[in-house]
Amino acid sequence: MVIPVHDVNPARRTPYVTYALIAANFVVFLATPGVASSLTGESAPSQLAQLCQLHAFLEHWAAIPRELIHGHLPATVPTGDVGVGATGRGCAVGPPGYDKSPQLSVLTAMFVHGGWVHLLGNMLFLLIFGNNIEDRLGHVRYALFYVACGYAAAYGFALVNADSTDPLIGASGAIAGVLGAYLVLYPRARVWVLVPFLIFLPLRLPAWIVLGFWFGLQAVYSSGRGVSEAGTVAYVAHVVGFLTGMLLAWPLRRGTPPPPQPRGLLWGRRASHRW
Repeated sequence: MVIPVHDVNPARRTPYVTYALIAANFVVFLATPGVASSLTGESAPSQLAQLCQLHAFLEHWAAIPRELIHGHLPATVPTGDVGVGATGRGCAVGPPGYDKSPQLSVLTAMFVHGGWVHLLGNMLFLLIFGNNIEDRLGHVRYALFYVACGYAAAYGFALVNADSTDPLIGASGAIAGVLGAYLVLYPRARVWVLVPFLIFLPLRLPAWIVLGFWFGLQAVYSSGRGVSEAGTVAYVAHVVGFLTGMLLAWPLRRGTPPPPQPRGLLWGRRASHRW
């Protein structure tokens, strides 16, 4: 997988919505139970308490496919407390102390991430590609576009996994929509990427290669091929979000100014100072 680091496609206006989304994702992540223990290395009993709080947090704020499709809310949920049962200590369950809207949970789930790699990977893609889409759409339309892609991705995944009770979290579906729009509007924009080949080799490639390769991988992985545990990542959501972004951006492609066109492909030392 290539790692994008920068695109040669300057924006005309400051991407306030993109910056706000990145900031909100970091704030929610740092407030997520379990993050503090991962940073401080707390003891096992404390880690169990954090784990129980995390389960309760996800049950409340994550999107659950079964709830989205069937509207069935569970009678009992993790309470966040540690209990003692027949098999020993574990997470206690009980009636939910809140009213959950499955439809609203899709929005809240877009700001919840499962770890630092999940968060930083998503925010890197959003930072690189989101500014140009916000520049093209405008702040308000971009915010609506982002949410629409996130909803399409979540419901697309839920339709394929209608009986799943696993929490669906992350901004990947919405960001996939941003990538799909970028491919439609700026296919020839050059993107600096790092390619792992013995060392990280810097290349400047057209966006259609970078994003087309990314989408191809998601499509293959969504079928279960090429991965040992396809269920741990919602690849179907990525595919649906990407296609939604392409569809919504398609009417705007004719009026989109072309990006700068540097000559050729540059790599190695000759190109590294221009990142």
